[in-house]
Amino acid sequence: MRLLILLAISAVGSFAQTAAPNATGISIGHVHLMVSDVEAQKKLWVGLLGAEVTSAGSLEMLKFPGVFVIVQKSRTPPADGSDGSTVNHFGFLVKSYADMKAKLTAAGLTFSNDNEKTHQVTAVFPDKVRVEFSEDTNLKVPIQMHHIHVATVDQEATRAWYVKTFGGEAGKRGIFPSAMFPGGEVDFLKANEAPSPTKGRSLDHIGFEVKNLQEFCKKLEADGVKFELAYREMPQLAGLKIAFITDPIGTRIELTEGLSAH
Repeated sequence: MRLLILLAISAVGSFAQTAAPNATGISIGHVHLMVSDVEAQKKLWVGLLGAEVTSAGSLEMLKFPGVFVIVQKSRTPPADGSDGSTVNHFGFLVKSYADMKAKLTAAGLTFSNDNEKTHQVTAVFPDKVRVEFSEDTNLKVPIQMHHIHVATVDQEATRAWYVKTFGGEAGKRGIFPSAMFPGGEVDFLKANEAPSPTKGRSLDHIGFEVKNLQEFCKKLEADGVKFELAYREMPQLAGLKIAFITDPIGTRIELTEGLSAH
């Protein structure tokens, strides 16, 4: 019985915060969806995938081990889905490919990719948001953040920017160059032509959680990084601190400090 209690506490704890930061103070933070129908998304993220609903002040967040998914109503219809933008999709690990595929099928979702040999399936969520699920039978939780898949004409240059800017560790996932971070990785898919920026699409931006964000922003500014939104504190969001930048290929990136407290 004591062992079962400890396992239950461990499972809850895995949902408690973002991963501990790397030496630069960075971890994977969130993926932000701006969609036409919030409830249709939540039905899947919460009801199907088991996200825990939490909040930072007035901001509702859906929590998974390693990442938050934030779903908000777009003021205007999204320009398009994730495919064709710099963030083609993002992905999770699950215990069973077959079980997840069956759940996604029962929910009426279609697949942009289904590989029985590698036990991977990519589902098309409402507003054409692509989400990949890969099997890991050794997973200790039902689902866990794994990767953000960025499309770029120059894989090595884009990876080098993420490694330099956020202190990622250069690696590889299969054939894809990757930048590894606590909580997940950013993988770089070869694109034949420059994809569209993410801003205004249903997958509007990705996020990194940053320790001591104000100082980090000063460093970025000194390095010549331009800000879409300068560092600021958000009292209405339980003191969350934020800033926005854009990577060299058009991926909108929110930097946060405080998500890990929720």
